[in-house]
Amino acid sequence: MSNDEVGANVALSDTDERLLDRLAAFSSEQTGLAAAGFVGFLAIWYVAASFQPTYLLPSPVEVSAAFVTELTTPETLGVPFTGVELPATRLLAKLVQSLYHYIPGLLIGTTLGITAGVAMGWNDRVDSVFTPVTRILRPIPPLAWIGFAVIWLGVNHRGATFIVAIGSFWINFYSAYGGVEGVSNDLKEVAATLGVDDDLTMIRKVVLPAASPSIMTGIRTSIGQCWMIVVAAELIVGVGVGYEILNTAQNLAMDVSVAYMLVISLVFLVSDGLFRRVERRVLEWRA
Repeated sequence: MSNDEVGANVALSDTDERLLDRLAAFSSEQTGLAAAGFVGFLAIWYVAASFQPTYLLPSPVEVSAAFVTELTTPETLGVPFTGVELPATRLLAKLVQSLYHYIPGLLIGTTLGITAGVAMGWNDRVDSVFTPVTRILRPIPPLAWIGFAVIWLGVNHRGATFIVAIGSFWINFYSAYGGVEGVSNDLKEVAATLGVDDDLTMIRKVVLPAASPSIMTGIRTSIGQCWMIVVAAELIVGVGVGYEILNTAQNLAMDVSVAYMLVISLVFLVSDGLFRRVERRVLEWRA
């Protein structure tokens, strides 16, 4: 290796080290700012709550106490379709009750939404047939279907699942539709010249990978949005975290109501963090 090459490698190594130092400093700064923002929020909340009764604005201390109480109070958890009851705590029981319709609704809506979005985004005839229907149904909020959910499926988890699935469907439908429609024609032409000559292979090997960033964004968005829908959908069931938020608020137990709001936030943060890891693995080919 020549002296010039050695010098270039040393210079490159020094540059890499400086870049890593800057990234580490930036990360530390971001963490510090985030912590300062969170502490500032808690301080403002505490001061504001000190001038109000608990039923108007509970303090962070009161909400924390309510959270611990709900987390430690014993309660039985019924398993659907089995009649089995398991020992749990009140908070855990309410969370699992919400998951009984959140998870199936999210999975059903996501699957149907992506399937319909890919089909309409890929095939012009399918798009022409179903576009009028989607334009009529899309503006209708998921909660407007509560009456039909009760009539068709009853006052149970199936009705709430139906409402959650509708919300998840539209988010994933338009994400998949936009992703497939935005796939470059040049990319499809190159694939065709390389021997991809049927629709299923083109969709599987070219269109879906190219549209996957948009599809993954839709799934991630629906994970959070469906928790918002759960709160109102649980008016059908009368159980779950969302129902507890509304029921305790009506009884002016605002500290308990806010505690269950935080439960939704914590569950979302965990599920979003896990999905981001999955998303990075699925989309690592872009690197």
